[in-house]
Amino acid sequence: MINKFSLKSIVLNAVYTALYVVLCIVFQPISYGLVQIRIAEALCIMPIFDNVAIISISLGCLISNIYNANFIDAIFGTLATFLGLLCIKFIKTNNFFIKMLPTIISNTIIIPLVLKYGYGLTETPLIISAAYVAIGEIVAVYVLGYLLYNALNKIYPKLNNGNN
Repeated sequence: MINKFSLKSIVLNAVYTALYVVLCIVFQPISYGLVQIRIAEALCIMPIFDNVAIISISLGCLISNIYNANFIDAIFGTLATFLGLLCIKFIKTNNFFIKMLPTIISNTIIIPLVLKYGYGLTETPLIISAAYVAIGEIVAVYVLGYLLYNALNKIYPKLNNGNN
């Protein structure tokens, strides 16, 4: 685990925040809306390596949602990501899929409400919106995030020492 007060940690967390925002902007057509795969959500794995990433990834989400000019999404979309990330800290298993499940669940519950009330997508039933969000989160977190997790473990095996 990275020391949360080191200069290295501060710089890395600034990079996490910026990378989240850049990925949302670059992939804007698929980062927002009813059917979305927010590529930046792959970064939700970072609290496995660095607990401070909970704040930096949440901040990246907030900035991205403000950039998209939706106040409800800025508040509640960020809350969904923050809650999922916060849960990672308390799940003590080393099983990646169990550890990352809260990020998928929190977004699957909260984001359909954001889509309905923040974006006015009232014609789509909440259960359908939830299914779309869940699929997008599964692709972003379980597929892309898992690839990133494995790459980071191979490149920097000492980062993930299981002591989150």
